[in-house]
Amino acid sequence: MLSDKSRPVIEATLPLVGSRIGAITPKFYERLFAAHPELLDGLFSRSNQRSGNQQQALAGSIAAFASHLVNNPGTLPEMVLSRIAHKHASLGITEPQYQVVYEHLFAAIAEDLADVITPEIAEAWTEVYWLMADALIKLEKDLYAQQANDKMWTPWRVTAKTPAGNGAMTFTLEPADDTPVTPALPGQYVSVKVAVEDGLRQVRQYSLSDDAGTRRTFTTKLDDGGEVSPVLHRTVQVGDVLELSNPYGEITLKDGDGPVVLASAGIGCTPTASILRSLAETDSKRQVLVLHAESTLDSWALRSQMTSDVERLDGAELKLWLEQPAAGSFEGFMSLREVDLPANASLYLCGPLPFMKNIRSEAIDAGIPATRIHYEVFGPDIWLAS
Repeated sequence: MLSDKSRPVIEATLPLVGSRIGAITPKFYERLFAAHPELLDGLFSRSNQRSGNQQQALAGSIAAFASHLVNNPGTLPEMVLSRIAHKHASLGITEPQYQVVYEHLFAAIAEDLADVITPEIAEAWTEVYWLMADALIKLEKDLYAQQANDKMWTPWRVTAKTPAGNGAMTFTLEPADDTPVTPALPGQYVSVKVAVEDGLRQVRQYSLSDDAGTRRTFTTKLDDGGEVSPVLHRTVQVGDVLELSNPYGEITLKDGDGPVVLASAGIGCTPTASILRSLAETDSKRQVLVLHAESTLDSWALRSQMTSDVERLDGAELKLWLEQPAAGSFEGFMSLREVDLPANASLYLCGPLPFMKNIRSEAIDAGIPATRIHYEVFGPDIWLAS
């Protein structure tokens, strides 16, 4: 809870800090990596730094957190914090690293706002930071404690490498040692760490596309903009051993018997395919509506798996949108206005941010409560604060 002393200060300065946070965070990362270059080896993504995604994510989360504290006294933005905590846990973030971030972030704030910052303002924003940090530290400790082992990275052997649509590849892995394995829940993801061409280790998170609890199956696109997928596609072979994290991700299939709508676009079908597979494997009697959008039919990475699982479920139906339409598909981009949504449905979303923002808005317009709309975001999600 934000103190009575700090709340009016944050409320008064939030517009200024919010408008400047996008400029502050690049300065923060410059300071951080100058002091701790080792953080770029196996923790921070260089591709996200180059694209600005990491800066946007940090800026968005801080601004959203401060805004929530001002507008909702006595509560915390649990959904946003949970999403961040799962991402942090999948990277092995530790409590002492929050002090390192604080040191360099507030040095960047002091530099950028040197003309206006006062001790009172600095104290109030310090309180905001540590309220957020302490909440995340607690959540992350709980997530680590839920795992079957206390290791951040464990070895997994590639047992299959299979083309999956145009430009995509599915990897199947099994444990390469006797470390206890945490069963993955449908919809979760793992981090994969590889050495790139210059020897630096880079990490990327991949949604698991199968619900097999002690096996790991994920599907990647070659041109996803990162440094890890090209190594997986071009270098990694069957029999090789990769380093994987434990499974994380809060967007998993919720218990119940109500209708389920799975909406995805492109490679965003991987978590929804995992949820669909779990429904098929348990012979679920729930009504299931699967919605997917692609550029072409051949680009659909998990076409065979998803169509097969739909056929296995008596209560399942598939709707497909293609920019280059084929028989039985809609033409163009997905719209919920073109389908009859089941009453009392829960919606699971994954895909590019513009796609998810549009479908989420349409779902709310159609009467689906925001509390029953679940989405996985791999990137900055500033719009979630709105």
